[in-house]
Formats: sequence, structure tokens, C-alpha cells
Amino acid sequence: MTGYTDVLGAEELADGAMTKVEAHGATLLLARVGDSFYAAQSRCPHVGGNLARGTLQGTIVQCPLHGSRFNLTDGSVVRWTEFTGAVQAVAEALRHPRPLRVYEVLVEGGRVLVGPEKPLPGAG
Repeated sequence: MTGYTDVLGAEELADGAMTKVEAHGATLLLARVGDSFYAAQSRCPHVGGNLARGTLQGTIVQCPLHGSRFNLTDGSVVRWTEFTGAVQAVAEALRHPRPLRVYEVLVEGGRVLVGPEKPLPGAG
């Protein structure tokens, strides 16, 4: 299919697991939640943490560095950092919250295919 890259067999990634894959000339995060697959940029937009080393709770991925959390369905920011109070305000002033880039994903013939980037939340 034009615009889609075959990245791995669907059975190669267990439910609740994440891995890095190569697609569209970039290293992306691929996550499986039940029978659904989600692709996103592999580095946290906060300070570049490796999201594949983070945690996955449903469709929410958490960065291992500062606890930034993103929804893999649309890339929206759930929580920018694990900091609170004044420290959180300073962290947000220094690095304004940015959504995660996410990509279309299809499963065909038992293969996972990553497609084009989805529009950012609020981009209309």
C-alpha cells in the first residue's frame, strides 16, 4: 500500500509491549494494546527520553526520564512532567508542552504497516 511501511509481523509484539521500528526514514515507537497497534515518535518531546524504555498503561505511554505522559491514539499530552507546583511551572515555562507525533497504522495479512503522520491534536 502506497505511503505505508511494513515494520513487523503482528504476532511479534505481545499485548502491552512496545518496541522501536524503522519507518519513513525514522525510528518510531510501536505499541500493541489488545489487537490495536499504535506508532509514534520514539523520543519524548520533553527532553528526548527513549519512550520504548518507558511504561505503557492502556494507550498512555510514560517517558522514563521525567514521567511525561502521552495518549498514543492522538499524541495529546496527558501530563508534561511528574513535577508538581513551582517546579512544574518552571519546567513548562522552559519546555512548553508539545504533543507526540503519531502515525496511521494498519494490520494486513498479519503484518503491521505504519503510514503517514496523523494531524497534531487541535490542528484541525
